[in-house]
Amino acid sequence: MDSVVSDATAVSETATTEAPATAGIPVQPGSADPLSRAAEPDPAEIDTEEGVQDWQLDHSRAPIATKIVVAGGFGVGKTTFVRAVSEITPLQTEALMTRASEDTDDLTATPDKLTTTVAMDFGRITLDSDLVLYVFGTPGQQRFWFMWDDLVRGAIGAIVLADTRRLTDCFPALDYFESCGLPYIVAVNHFEGTELFEADDVREALTVPAHVPVVIMDARKRYSVVESLLAMVAHALEATPE
Repeated sequence: MDSVVSDATAVSETATTEAPATAGIPVQPGSADPLSRAAEPDPAEIDTEEGVQDWQLDHSRAPIATKIVVAGGFGVGKTTFVRAVSEITPLQTEALMTRASEDTDDLTATPDKLTTTVAMDFGRITLDSDLVLYVFGTPGQQRFWFMWDDLVRGAIGAIVLADTRRLTDCFPALDYFESCGLPYIVAVNHFEGTELFEADDVREALTVPAHVPVVIMDARKRYSVVESLLAMVAHALEATPE
């Protein structure tokens, strides 16, 4: 009898010095509340998560978030551009094309195109441990140009995509960014099966100023898109170093 009483007393004293069990979860000796432990995961476990950046683990560091706009004519590859480079699932506002747009949307160069952007595309890419780019793609059709003023607000620069088969389609975007004073570069999206032109030839055809970079790229390939974004960031820093 004395043994039973002494054992019960020992258990009682141990319970008073340790955190109580919660919802039937046994308390381990020397451990804290299981719920509080679950709320604070082990940093070593977080480090192994795929895609986690250093600045996401260190709350004392705030990344530099910048905004870039991708513009151009209808069907030039803006949605493909954003999709190829985004490290998150991109936001897309695609709508099926109908016969109602046959008289306004020229599908001669892109006969297999079935959808079109009606608002914007959005993606994100981390270029460096402290530099995050938010990439916004504009709609190409003239009837959606009213959204451009909102999409470019706060952007450090723009990328104007061009298709050498229909260079005139990018003139509205070039005029827009020239008029608002936003730094921009021209990225020629080279479509498979089309003639490849040199950057200087495209510059002359578009009468782009000498200080504006012109690059040849492929919107389907991530590395090519990243190079275009880096060129845009570098140009923006040169144009507005402050």
